[in-house]
Amino acid sequence: MNAQTERFTIDGPVGAIEIAIDRPAGAPRGITLVAHPHPLFGGTLDNKVAQTLARAFVQLGYAVVRPNFRGVGKSAGEHDKGIGERDDLLAVIDWMRQQPGWETLPLALAGFSFGTFVLSHVAKTLEAAGTPAQRLVFVGTAASNWEVATVPADTLVIHGEMDDTVPLASVLDWARPQTLPVVVIPGGEHFFHGLLPLLKQLVVDAWRH
Repeated sequence: MNAQTERFTIDGPVGAIEIAIDRPAGAPRGITLVAHPHPLFGGTLDNKVAQTLARAFVQLGYAVVRPNFRGVGKSAGEHDKGIGERDDLLAVIDWMRQQPGWETLPLALAGFSFGTFVLSHVAKTLEAAGTPAQRLVFVGTAASNWEVATVPADTLVIHGEMDDTVPLASVLDWARPQTLPVVVIPGGEHFFHGLLPLLKQLVVDAWRH
């Protein structure tokens, strides 16, 4: 993503997991895991929305880790409908928490599309273990295609008004029983073409308040 980005593999449950790390200029004040869209439809850690989320958190002073899901890039394994992907992300979080200086930093989870489905179950697992994430950011929440779990009340949910991949109505149906607010970007479609700077600013502003 920039000169501060590193890319390599770490060990996961079924082999290598490729990750990119985006670092802030100074010592990080937190760490963020960013999950990309569906791998069978071309989703990778280089997805523009995933990169936008990473840029937002780097601006906030967080170190960001963007893994490739199973079978993508240099990540081993095959697509596992979110189950294996959840286990892989939990392994990445374990690795993150073992890095020098990162052990006690707050953890944020940020996902786009299929990544929101996987992260919703990652968040549940972390909460049950007594190590919950600081906060979640969900963009293009995959509520029409996957069983996205309930999320904490302070989750930032952002969706495009004109999203025809995940209709806004399905996200509202998922959010309504949780009384969970949804930030709607007028005219935005699934990949927020032309609106990525606005998306980034919404995340930054929301996090600071």
